[in-house]
Amino acid sequence: MSKSVARAALSHRIFTGIPRRRLAKLIAELAGPWDGQQESRLRQRRGRDRLRAPGAGPRRDLVFTDRVIATLVVLRFQLPHAALALLYQVDRATITRAVGEIRPLLAARGFAVPGKPELRLRTLADVFAYAAAEGIELRIDGTEVQVRRPKAGKPGRRAFVSGKKKQNTIKATVISDGNGRLLWAGAIRPGRQHDATALRTEGVEDLLRQYPQVQALVDSGYQGLARDFDDQVTAPPKKPRNDAPTEELAVYQDKRKAQSSQRICVEHAIAEPKQWRPLQRYIGRREHFHDTLLAVTGLVSDRCAER
Repeated sequence: MSKSVARAALSHRIFTGIPRRRLAKLIAELAGPWDGQQESRLRQRRGRDRLRAPGAGPRRDLVFTDRVIATLVVLRFQLPHAALALLYQVDRATITRAVGEIRPLLAARGFAVPGKPELRLRTLADVFAYAAAEGIELRIDGTEVQVRRPKAGKPGRRAFVSGKKKQNTIKATVISDGNGRLLWAGAIRPGRQHDATALRTEGVEDLLRQYPQVQALVDSGYQGLARDFDDQVTAPPKKPRNDAPTEELAVYQDKRKAQSSQRICVEHAIAEPKQWRPLQRYIGRREHFHDTLLAVTGLVSDRCAER
């Protein structure tokens, strides 16, 4: 199979997760940062400015377009690098190097918002500022992804054991709007850490004080946050005791269902990135999970912003 045939097949949305129209825009968007990244790396290695014009020297085994496509296929299916190397007729290390170059660029793109293609949300502060400006009620929830167990005897091994799933996981916080559009994913922490603690360490308390007009719906895992900011954060009501009157239990169920129906859209926002294989069960190196999650969720947010 020639490289052109491999490019034509792998550029289909079945492999990349995005249509070719958006793929072309993505390649054009990443070309400048990638060129700057490569020039900086070469300048650091040489210790001086280049003597020849850009483009001189040996040709690359894998052109930039193929590097982007190969990275998207890896993010979509966790396909072994050796398999892609066989399709492109290059060494496995070439694919690994290409993924290592493109994945951070995808992770740094941020998250798209509807109606404003020039605006990208990259931090939790950006999300709160956007919500305050647009009058959006946020939906906040956490999600976990199973990862490989750390080696025996390694410090911090137990930190990845999730008390909920009883597995080695890494968790992240996801924020959406009322239409289920993904606005942000972050606060990536080992699975043992509580959802509310992960969000607090990201500085959510300071942001709630800075933007008192921002409202948020959360699940029962954020009861403490809802207690501290009861005028901004709404959590499900506390469950009555088992011997409570029937009327009290009925009122509790009605309130819980009403709050859940308003918050369910964030579950849909979590489900969309989970269609990408690495976020179902991540088998790569844990130090690359942060960039993988941000790259995938950023690509998903592009599709969400068009709804």
